[in-house]
Amino acid sequence: MKILMAASEARPLCKTGGLADVIYSLSKELVKQKHEVSIILPFYQQIKDRFQLELTQIDSVVVKMSWRREIANIFKTDIEGITYYLVEDRHYFERSRLYGEDDDNERFAFLNLAIKEFLIKEKMQFDIIHVNDWHTAMLPCMLKEDRVNYDLINKPKFVLSIHNPAFQGMMDKYCLGDYYNLPDYLYDNGQVRFKNTFSTLKAGIVYADKIIVVSPTHREELLSNEGGMGLNDILNYRRDDFYGILNGIDYEEWNPLKDKFIPYNFNGVTYFKNKKLNKIELLKRFNLKNYDKPVFAMVSRITWQKGMEIALPCLYLLASKGCNVIILGSGEYAYEQEMENLRRTFPDNVGIYIGYNDELAHLIYAGSDIFLMPSLFEPCGLGQMIAERYATLPLVRRTGGLKDSVISFDGLNPLTADGFGFDAYNVEAINNTALWALENWENIPLRKLLMKNAYMTDNSWKKSAKEYITIYKDLLNK
Repeated sequence: MKILMAASEARPLCKTGGLADVIYSLSKELVKQKHEVSIILPFYQQIKDRFQLELTQIDSVVVKMSWRREIANIFKTDIEGITYYLVEDRHYFERSRLYGEDDDNERFAFLNLAIKEFLIKEKMQFDIIHVNDWHTAMLPCMLKEDRVNYDLINKPKFVLSIHNPAFQGMMDKYCLGDYYNLPDYLYDNGQVRFKNTFSTLKAGIVYADKIIVVSPTHREELLSNEGGMGLNDILNYRRDDFYGILNGIDYEEWNPLKDKFIPYNFNGVTYFKNKKLNKIELLKRFNLKNYDKPVFAMVSRITWQKGMEIALPCLYLLASKGCNVIILGSGEYAYEQEMENLRRTFPDNVGIYIGYNDELAHLIYAGSDIFLMPSLFEPCGLGQMIAERYATLPLVRRTGGLKDSVISFDGLNPLTADGFGFDAYNVEAINNTALWALENWENIPLRKLLMKNAYMTDNSWKKSAKEYITIYKDLLNK
């Protein structure tokens, strides 16, 4: 199959979150399984600054957006068997950051229009066009409504992946014509109307041939009134074409046996000894010396969605009991300041790094004992899977992909459990679970067994990619 991934970010070129990991790692696995995969994304300033790529300019297309006229230059490069197409426009994409601009709606409308014009001008023949989140969700609508040109490119099938349903591409009705050159009747007949606005994500759900979210449990949550984020009615309408597939992680990047960022590599035999050595090195990074106490760690965006409201009181509790607490991440200023206050209160056993550091992240996964992910909601989550890969026990709120990927220890299932979990989103629930984890950490034979279970958990992309391929093939056989 020939597959085009349309996205706003993708490793190794640009990344702000898990979306970039998923696009890249899934594409790599599809290539391994003998499919031809391309990724198309903006040619951000960040890419130009960080990489010396062997690029070929293959096209320039005129992008007409209502009264605007812009030229999009299309460049091509190959990375690990994947063809990358980069859409260059200095006005929209030569910015210091990928998102968070006042004109994001217009910028990503331009991306969709440029992709459409490129596909049509070059008569590109893809079997599957896989769009991702609100940023590229308009492509199915734009091409299917342009019936002549949709025929010209051989009517590819569309798959939409929703990685974060909280972002729905909502904008005023007039943007349908002003940004996307589409008629008002698509709003008036309800095809793209959502909460009295125009939503690119809603349009993607309506026009895509299949819709995928990133875990089975999150699929069920989105179909419910309570967890649907307003999308439940339209997703229930499309429920026969709606799937939940758990993400995987890149086993080449996250490999404790070959990880260049950790001082003591390990496997299924040496994990217990060498994790202790990595833990000492981790604590030294933060000038902490409580080597005989467990390390509770977080590598996370420090935001409301990640459960900071309940995590912070729990971290104070753990620190008060002498446990080590190490946090890597950035996000909302108020929570960052509370993290700093935690460190000032317990300077001997709390380490905080505001920002992101890839090398330090690897060391935290390899050297910590318990990895906290108390998310309010979590479509999939990758941190808990990486933790398992490094024989670190996740402590999660059982929501979305966290529920699907962690088997909580309940005292009766030591042969299968690989972490700890709770359900209620409140301080009491997380505190009780953290104390339960601490109690069981002190049982060394049990700790070794749970760590081994975590290490042996298969979170690779191989299984997940086969599920995607099954959906792709089903579409092509119809």
